[in-house]
Amino acid sequence: MRLFAIAASLTLLAADPGFGQSRPASRLADGHPDLQGIWTNATLTPIERPAAFKGKSTLTEAEAAAFEKRSIDASNIDRRDGDAEADRSRAYNNLFIDRGSELARVDGVKRTALIIDPPEGMVPPVTAEARQRNAARISTANRFDSVNDRPLGERCLLGFGSTSGPPMMPVLYNNNYQIVQTPDAVMILVEMVHDVRIIRMNGTHPAGTVRQWLGDSIGRWDGDTLVVDTTNYSDKTRFRGASPNLHVIERFTRSDAGTILYKVTIDDPATFSKQWTMEYPFVSTPGPIYEYACHEGNYAMTDILGGARRDDAEAGKK
Repeated sequence: MRLFAIAASLTLLAADPGFGQSRPASRLADGHPDLQGIWTNATLTPIERPAAFKGKSTLTEAEAAAFEKRSIDASNIDRRDGDAEADRSRAYNNLFIDRGSELARVDGVKRTALIIDPPEGMVPPVTAEARQRNAARISTANRFDSVNDRPLGERCLLGFGSTSGPPMMPVLYNNNYQIVQTPDAVMILVEMVHDVRIIRMNGTHPAGTVRQWLGDSIGRWDGDTLVVDTTNYSDKTRFRGASPNLHVIERFTRSDAGTILYKVTIDDPATFSKQWTMEYPFVSTPGPIYEYACHEGNYAMTDILGGARRDDAEAGKK
């Protein structure tokens, strides 16, 4: 299926000689920019700036090309190191990986970090409250007594790494999104685990007792930018250890026919010492998005819990 998708994508690319070129973005009947289509945020740019690029927010084309080659070579999991056991232990091969092949390009230059504020490109220090809260979570992270103990991503209930968001983060693979837009709502179909986000336009958030895995998203137009305000998270997702009072502000700007500039601010005083902001492009890509049926036949869960029972039995013999 994956090979078929790649072949289909290449066919569509060949059929559209203007694909990926900068063209004016279209508008809907209500005059707002048309955000609809299929997009990818796959990128080699890390969230935080690597130490090698300290104080350097962008790279020259030559510097970027060298970094991209090193990054791709280092993540080549099809390589054979001569260690047969290590080769057998790799769960994936390169066919499954979808991190893209380039650093994120914004304003014509390639970025060294997704974080643009603080300007040093690093996540702000966490609060003492967050350290204590997350230490307690870590202490229970290795429980295997029930399927309910395992993370949502492991259970194929929600994409790992905040790929669904918000914020919608690039991860190891399946970084495609489909946007469908009406005057009253915006739907974002996430390739990973087939999650669906519904952004209600010009609405109000429900009472604080109503909590959702993806939070509650309310959209409004600020000129040609779609601004999405999300609150009311549950304690099941916890983006980078955030509290349920996490507040995320997303800005979607259609910069041209092939690009949506995505800017997202993380606001959680209970977790981070100050707000921080990321910015990166969503680039138009051919579709369709195929179903990600992770939950069906998730034999890994049986193996995970079965392995834990085996460990329990071995420990009982000692």
